[in-house]
Amino acid sequence: MVFTPDPSVAIILVNWNGLDFTRNCLDSLLKLDFLDFKIILVDNDSQKPEGLVLKNEFPDILLIENEENLGFSGGNNVGIRKALEMGFSHLLLLNNDTLVEPDFLGKMVLEMQQKASLGVVQPMICFLDDREKIWSAGGKWIEGLGRAKTLGDRKNLKKYRVTSSNLDWATGCCMLISREAVLATGLLNEQYFAYFEDVEWSLRIRKEGFEIGLVPDAKIYHEAGASSKKKHSEGTLNARVFYFHVRNQFFLLRGLAQDESSKGFKPLEAYMRTLGGFAYHMGRFTLWMVYFLLRGRFRKLRAVAKGIRDGFSTPLSPAPQWP
Repeated sequence: MVFTPDPSVAIILVNWNGLDFTRNCLDSLLKLDFLDFKIILVDNDSQKPEGLVLKNEFPDILLIENEENLGFSGGNNVGIRKALEMGFSHLLLLNNDTLVEPDFLGKMVLEMQQKASLGVVQPMICFLDDREKIWSAGGKWIEGLGRAKTLGDRKNLKKYRVTSSNLDWATGCCMLISREAVLATGLLNEQYFAYFEDVEWSLRIRKEGFEIGLVPDAKIYHEAGASSKKKHSEGTLNARVFYFHVRNQFFLLRGLAQDESSKGFKPLEAYMRTLGGFAYHMGRFTLWMVYFLLRGRFRKLRAVAKGIRDGFSTPLSPAPQWP
């Protein structure tokens, strides 16, 4: 399909055993006051044929069924490729465990139209069960610690003051990205599978010269971690969450060190320039392991240890390009 310059948005939802969440999200999207959009639902090999159930209930969606769980990054990339192929000018990544305000998308598209330097914007995201408490007002990258900080985390919405709408990174929970930014930067890095892929993508997007912004008046509500929460003997979060969090944190730092090498620094010098981040996170994760040991949460202890090992030893893979 030939690309059309008028604003058109592909809304990409990835579903993995989240039928009720996705159904509710789709219900809220049907109330949007922005007209030119198409919902692309990517089912990540759910245990039941959830994709077909949702297609029957929402016949206007475009359903893509993966034969395996490709994770957040791989699942979204399937939708991104399809959206680019169909010629959409903008792509919206949206978690399936969200509900949206009818005007949120129009406000974000308008912001991007008014400021050509923007490659990505995100809305104000509040908790679904407490809509006056902020889940994310965007992200700041603290270079010396290699830390991705969430702005506004758990702050009261009415009392929170946005000092600047410029962001270092946007959360993959909800981010609107221009076609130009995707073509210049590439897709999500599928090696990450889940967690920190949005930070890594944002940093690459900014490296290409695009700005990332917050649209405070655009609001959505997030369940937060619905796909990874399930009560068991070691708490609520699955041990795999800790594995991916730890491994991908070191993937991110190693990738930044490689970027330093590309600037002309020798490998050892490049790693020394990111040493603060490695030291900071090794300290954090060591404390996690001590805590899990004392609490008898051995699966999570092993997950953190394996994440550290794989985070340092696994060869890094580049993000895919389109086409």
